[in-house]
Amino acid sequence: MPTVVISPFNVLNFPEGGGHFWVYMQYAQGLRALGCDVYWLEAFRRGDRRAEEDALLAPFLARLARFGFGGKLILYRGEPGSAAGLPEEYVGRTRGEAEAIFERADLFLNFHYAIAPPLLARFRRTALVDIDPGLLQFWISRRQLSVPRHDLCFTTGETVGTPAARFPDCGLKWIHIRPPVCLEQWPRVFDANAEAFTTVSNWDADDWIVDAQETYENTKRVAFLQFADLPRLTKQPLELALYLRTEKDAEEQRDLEKRGWRIRPSREIASTPESYQAYLQQSRGEFSCAKRSCLKFQNAWISDRTLCYLASGKPAVVQDTGPSAFLPNHEGLFRFSAPGEAADAFEKINADYERHSRAARRIAETFFDAKEIAKTILSHALN
Repeated sequence: MPTVVISPFNVLNFPEGGGHFWVYMQYAQGLRALGCDVYWLEAFRRGDRRAEEDALLAPFLARLARFGFGGKLILYRGEPGSAAGLPEEYVGRTRGEAEAIFERADLFLNFHYAIAPPLLARFRRTALVDIDPGLLQFWISRRQLSVPRHDLCFTTGETVGTPAARFPDCGLKWIHIRPPVCLEQWPRVFDANAEAFTTVSNWDADDWIVDAQETYENTKRVAFLQFADLPRLTKQPLELALYLRTEKDAEEQRDLEKRGWRIRPSREIASTPESYQAYLQQSRGEFSCAKRSCLKFQNAWISDRTLCYLASGKPAVVQDTGPSAFLPNHEGLFRFSAPGEAADAFEKINADYERHSRAARRIAETFFDAKEIAKTILSHALN
């Protein structure tokens, strides 16, 4: 089977991101399940002191080994967003050892949009994976991001490169794939007594869309605040695990709690892949909103996090991001546009929770099996 090098973005340097880790591990596990020899290539930001680097590296190396990547890591020193030249230093490998893997790799599967072109050029077959449909094309078209040329471009966006898209295709041919979830790693966990609909989110006001025509905050914070009064419309307990940083965040947390939300710090309950999974699987289901860009672009986006809920047999109530050719509605997965629709969805789910739990798992099995997504990628990239 082929050798595949995947290039995730900023996992090692974001140790609190248990969910972020799973985004890329779903692809890696799907490829490994098909028999591929998979390597993980990532930039490692140099610390001020060796002790700081060791404190970051040791748990990451142990974690990847638990997922079957012992001896399969290629870490190089540099800034994750840097577009500099070839890495000057690798962690635990010589340059020759790393480049020998590059040379024999059948495919380089790249999630790092601004990867250094000289590093990309070391691989004989390269494929970009767009996991920010609409946004990536916006950034490229506005020259806010320079993406080096790849042999193929995959996208998880249903409308990317189609007449239905509300954003340019940037002159690229986009191959459509669905975001994956590893069904073996995410089994169905049914608990009729599970209480709260939950989600995990970054509460961050630093993400903005900047354009000559329009500028707006593009955060989950803004999205959730538009539904701040939802707990008053339903008896269903709602809980948000949020990554909070500032005093303003704390003030908004207190306001949400007054309105009936439960708020928990994500760094305490979902910062590792294991705790993130445990949190999702003890939930009754997911409730989540979408960023404004998804609504504006109408990209039919579905979160990788939502797929983990669905695979776990947890029904999802998520904001509608545009018409989909395959996403079901009203059984296992409910897509809402207004608070009342979300409240109605909770009522329907709770009226026959086990049926909707089985339907949620069935959606994951039918549309998002990581092995099937990996087959599609290999079929296009290597045939």
